[in-house]
Amino acid sequence: MLQFTTKLNDLIWSKPMLFLILGAGIFFTIATRAVQFRKIKDMFHIMIDGKKSETGVSSVQAFMISAAGRVGTGNIAGVATAITFGGPGAIFWMWVVALIGGATSFVECTLAQIYKVRSTDGSEFRGGPSYYMSKGLGWRWLAVVFSAVALFATTFCLHLPNISTLVDSVESAYHVPRFATTLIVAAAFAAIVFGGVKRIGAWAEKMVPLMSLIYVAACLIIIVLHISQLPAAIVLVFKCAFNLEAGFGSVAGLAVMWGIKRGIYSNEAGQGNATHTAGASDVDHPCQEGLTQALAVYFDTLLICTVGAIMMLVTSSYNVVAPDGTAIVTNLAGIPAGVLYAQEAIDVSFAGFGSPIIAICVVFFCFTSIMATYYYAETNIVFLCGDKTPLPMNVVRGIVIFAIFYGGLTYSELVWSIVDIGLGLMSWVNIIAILLLVKPALIALRDYEAQRKAGVKRLTFHPEKLGIKGAENQMWEDLNAREHAIIE
Repeated sequence: MLQFTTKLNDLIWSKPMLFLILGAGIFFTIATRAVQFRKIKDMFHIMIDGKKSETGVSSVQAFMISAAGRVGTGNIAGVATAITFGGPGAIFWMWVVALIGGATSFVECTLAQIYKVRSTDGSEFRGGPSYYMSKGLGWRWLAVVFSAVALFATTFCLHLPNISTLVDSVESAYHVPRFATTLIVAAAFAAIVFGGVKRIGAWAEKMVPLMSLIYVAACLIIIVLHISQLPAAIVLVFKCAFNLEAGFGSVAGLAVMWGIKRGIYSNEAGQGNATHTAGASDVDHPCQEGLTQALAVYFDTLLICTVGAIMMLVTSSYNVVAPDGTAIVTNLAGIPAGVLYAQEAIDVSFAGFGSPIIAICVVFFCFTSIMATYYYAETNIVFLCGDKTPLPMNVVRGIVIFAIFYGGLTYSELVWSIVDIGLGLMSWVNIIAILLLVKPALIALRDYEAQRKAGVKRLTFHPEKLGIKGAENQMWEDLNAREHAIIE
């Protein structure tokens, strides 16, 4: 089985996929005139001015839910595996994916807003790839294909590394039995998800800043204590990225692949996952959510992943392995790639504290990621089956709980391979779709910039007047009328 999944993984993540991700990011950067750089001020303004919502979630909550999905195992274990199998140069390519991925995220999340729908009872919004594939492209069949692939990934695959890492960390740090931790996680998951997206949003709004602060603070303290090693670490990243460092030649070509693979796993740009959250947000104009989610990409990779990676490098808490298994760098003999790298990095300066601190961070990271990933699954099951009957939703919840127990009580080498297959298939379908749908996103961007230039106090969005077909015109007119009423 492992051999089969490895071959399938290699096929999915072959050079065409790498060219597709990088090419799409470069194309969107050019098409939007580098919106991910030009509108950084707007991104922060939208976040600071984020309003509460009776329908859907606020832009701040949407940011936090998507950040919860982005900030997870990939930020610690994913970074560690990228360095191990792609060398320090993989970090550079994670940065590249983040920088150009900001444009990709803007386009896909703006599309999620343009083509979002209101739930039957009017209490929530739903959006994402399946909705803009169905409504924007008019290809229901492609939307169904994406939803099927997404359900495979988000009900089972993506939970396995998160729960496995969480349970391992708690067991290592606090000697809590695996079953006990797994049971607690499953119970907490059930208590939150049965409250719907608004409860998930409220929970993420509180937990994501806390978990991020703890991890970033721990990493920065270690970096400051080893500040003399920082210049050499940065130079090593760049030299390895371009095969300029002797001894890393056997993994030079893999730096790009592992950087892109782990970058997209971490920040989700192009996957389509974050668009589910973007579609749930209640904003005045679609581009506001597109900009918010572009900022989330930077938050994940340029901040969370970077401080963790640099911490590992300045403390020499990493190994590098050639494709044939030959050791290139062995700083941590007998220690597998993963969260243990981060633990060892902290232990270098504070012996015995690495395991407890990282365990706390991992609990926050992984659990919030589980919650966000579940919401992605929920959105796709609603698209396929509607929101009137609870049975499909409860089936999804049951599968996720099964995945929590499976990942918590067992571990297989298949986990990461299966995860990469699921993400790869989603990315293939989604990126092709948003390339075909870039025009409505660009129209929305021009409309947003025109209103901002004119000094409009409350932005509005009229898809029909803008020539955008397939959007829920009446829903947007209702939202526009609400905003005008607020002004008056």
